[in-house]
Amino acid sequence: MIIFAIVFCLLLSGGCGTRSSGNEPDGVLEEIQKRGVLKVGTAGDYQPMSYLDPATGVYVGFDAELAEDLAASLGVRVEYVQTSWPSLMEDTLAGKFDLAICGITITDTRKELALMSDAYLENGKTILCRKEDAGKYTGLEAINRPDVRVMVNPGGLNEQFARENLPDAILIIHEVNQDIPGLVASGQADVMITEIVEAGYYVGQDGRLAAPLIAEPFTHGEIGILMPKGSEDLLEYVNEFLLREDWSGRLDGLKEKYFLRYTEDDETLSPAA
Repeated sequence: MIIFAIVFCLLLSGGCGTRSSGNEPDGVLEEIQKRGVLKVGTAGDYQPMSYLDPATGVYVGFDAELAEDLAASLGVRVEYVQTSWPSLMEDTLAGKFDLAICGITITDTRKELALMSDAYLENGKTILCRKEDAGKYTGLEAINRPDVRVMVNPGGLNEQFARENLPDAILIIHEVNQDIPGLVASGQADVMITEIVEAGYYVGQDGRLAAPLIAEPFTHGEIGILMPKGSEDLLEYVNEFLLREDWSGRLDGLKEKYFLRYTEDDETLSPAA
């Protein structure tokens, strides 16, 4: 009789627990679709991933297009929420946005504190320097010298990498990330610690720059989408979305558009796949 009652209850209501009450809270996906807006956190300072163009006030780049694709798949529009690298995790945990897409490296710490999607792009630490100095910087030992000025943006993994691996170099912290390549090119710093995707982009933009170690990055990392815990339904959807973008060739198209085309003519500047 007990077994019969349980089976009858399951057939009648879909379950004997709270699921049948109809009072359960909406999931994150449902909330997003009800409001008609996907709130996307971005620092907006990372070419070619997500950059706020001051001339137009529009976010552009690989991740900006990816965010638009994601919103379109949900039938909603994107609303960008400004964050920064020092406050990225704090803002994520505070729920200031649904997710963050701005060239975010997947790390164990970030996965412990929040949720991160499957990787959609490989990346790694490398350098930008002036073209005439390309033969000088052959590795970390050649950069970790008291006469080498290394410039990074504050609060992110670039600063962390520089502090851990270049203690003897002169470390210069510059607030505006997108200014740094030009400052290196003009001689106000010698080396920028950056990522493969950013290095490839800026070499294509400024003939004074070189990325001599781009094919041999110091680290190997992966980029993913960050969101607060409690968003497991959104995480599942995002991972399925990224798989579709990959299968369709969309991710390869974005790579070609934003950084591969700047390096394909020079074998020494071919970034990792």
